[in-house]
Amino acid sequence: MANDNQKNAHSHEVTADADIRYVLVVLGLILAFLVGEVVAAILGRSLVLFADAGHMLTDVAALGMSAWAIRLASRPAQGRWTFGLQRAEIVSAAVNGVTLVAVGLLIAVEAIQRLISPQHVTGGLVLTVAIIGAIINVFASWLLSKTDRSSLNLRGAFAHILTDLFAFIGTGIAGAVIIFSGWERADAIASLFVVALMAKTSWGLLRDSGRILLEGSPENLDLTDVRAHLTEVPHVLDVHDLHAWTVTSGLLTLSAHVVVEDHCFDSGHTPQILDALQKCVAGHFDVEHATFQLEPATHVAHEPGLHP
Repeated sequence: MANDNQKNAHSHEVTADADIRYVLVVLGLILAFLVGEVVAAILGRSLVLFADAGHMLTDVAALGMSAWAIRLASRPAQGRWTFGLQRAEIVSAAVNGVTLVAVGLLIAVEAIQRLISPQHVTGGLVLTVAIIGAIINVFASWLLSKTDRSSLNLRGAFAHILTDLFAFIGTGIAGAVIIFSGWERADAIASLFVVALMAKTSWGLLRDSGRILLEGSPENLDLTDVRAHLTEVPHVLDVHDLHAWTVTSGLLTLSAHVVVEDHCFDSGHTPQILDALQKCVAGHFDVEHATFQLEPATHVAHEPGLHP
């Protein structure tokens, strides 16, 4: 068992190191392009390029935070941190969602102002930057697709980059429209398209990370179904104080008080019941970290804070 634990820990460390390397390579690419895009936005007086640059600035923050969170999450549990710092990944995902909302609001306000009072935009420069940005984001998306996509943290970083790819497509279309028609409001409309993509991405990140941080039951886990399966285990009479939550992406945790027949305590049968309960939740619901308190029916009188 000790050897298996050492192998699993080593495997997790190797995976985390590989994920960090991919994230840092993408971070370098995005940061280099960001500098060039800001210069182009100033020269071309393009709001949509500023919008893309603002979004890419959140990408830089998201990728840096993702790498930091992966490193924290890989630290072993010790002292007061009984689960280690695995939830750092979820905090990172939540912050990514908040930054997207903040930047999106700023861009939306400026885009509406430019719809009312359009400004001159250099269409050729916008189109050129959009094409280069799309190529870089395709490569960055490919690199991040090699990481552990079950991680909400890495899923958030990937969503940032993928959103940028779609945004650059919209930016390229705006640049082409300006070149061939001279309709400069296309720049502001493309900016609002970027804002819509930001809103969609941020909603998903905030919803999923909020559920975990507030310790709501996992979305794919029906507690009524869990209780029904547990009560089917032989000698189990009832299940109460059933709780389930997510520590971090892919790590579901469950606890419950299980009422069993009185004679099971006298006959020494409780270890077998515990094994059956663990096998039940692992097999049906893929929950490997579960804690059960076995108790006789009379014990409920001693639980004033009883939860259904």
